[in-house]
Amino acid sequence: MNTTNSVPVTSVPAGGQNIKASIGQLSRRPEAGSLLGLIAVFVFFALVGGQAFLSSAGYASWLNVAAEIGIVALPVGLLMIAGEMDLSIGAVIPAASLTVAIISGHYGLPEIVGVFAGLGVGLIVGFLNGYMVNRTGVPSLIVTIGSMFGVMGLTLGFTVLIAGSTGVSLVPSQTVKAILGDFVGGMFQVTIFWWALFVAAFFYLLHISPVGNWILALGGDKVSARNAGIPTARLTTALYMLSGFSAAFVGISQVFVYQSAQVLAGQSFIFNSIMCVVIGGVLLTGGAGSVVGIVLGTLTFAIVNQGIYFTGIDPNLGSVIIGALLLLAVMMNDRFRLMAMSYAAKKKE
Repeated sequence: MNTTNSVPVTSVPAGGQNIKASIGQLSRRPEAGSLLGLIAVFVFFALVGGQAFLSSAGYASWLNVAAEIGIVALPVGLLMIAGEMDLSIGAVIPAASLTVAIISGHYGLPEIVGVFAGLGVGLIVGFLNGYMVNRTGVPSLIVTIGSMFGVMGLTLGFTVLIAGSTGVSLVPSQTVKAILGDFVGGMFQVTIFWWALFVAAFFYLLHISPVGNWILALGGDKVSARNAGIPTARLTTALYMLSGFSAAFVGISQVFVYQSAQVLAGQSFIFNSIMCVVIGGVLLTGGAGSVVGIVLGTLTFAIVNQGIYFTGIDPNLGSVIIGALLLLAVMMNDRFRLMAMSYAAKKKE
């Protein structure tokens, strides 16, 4: 009869192993750099900005900014993952705003007509961008710069011709304002909830539906993706139309929030959305990125953009901080991406 007790020499609690493994997996995610950056800037402004930054007004200030930029950054991010670029959003936003303001404000037609017309402008510009990129082979950066200036010129010309000025006012009905342009609690724009819906839809598109693999393959190698049977031309056009639709939606929401539309509104969205996407870990060369990273990058950008006003720091230094943050984010994201690739390679061995 064996009375010897079998006791392991070393034992590690299973819970501890699971936590350690989870942390290890998280640190190798491409979004890890974006998450650390978000935590760092939030803690910094919470300490420097104090209670004002942590108040409801403080949260509202950067969440409102994040919602508007975030809706635009999502399709821009998908296009960059697919190896494309869209700068025309800076012209689509005011074009959609003024379309609604002219149709429903200047001419007094039902607001639903103005909304659909504004969204139609975004879809048309997106379709033309996709068509030109596919048919000409010209880099998307050049194509969308051309369409941006073209849309800006048409918007300015038609607005002055019809309204006699570069701005048009609109007083929305309470129903439409509650849906697209109201403030919850007097501070939080309803656009925040729309942003959440856009995030859910884009997450499904990129990470759950089969189209997500097509987008990643398109950014990795367009020729190989085409040879594999992926409809690259139609996919590219659809992504540009999605970008135009999202930009138009933001423009429409703005006209109901501010009750006026201006020709030059929307220019800041061009580079701000690209910065959010890059901070979120999307490769400029395409083929890699995630919706979670784009959301984290958008929140990080918005906190820095608005948090500066809650500190004693000169607001003019905000651009310097954002620029430094962009460079730091790119370096951190590259580091974490290399870690993830190295870990994946070891697992295959």
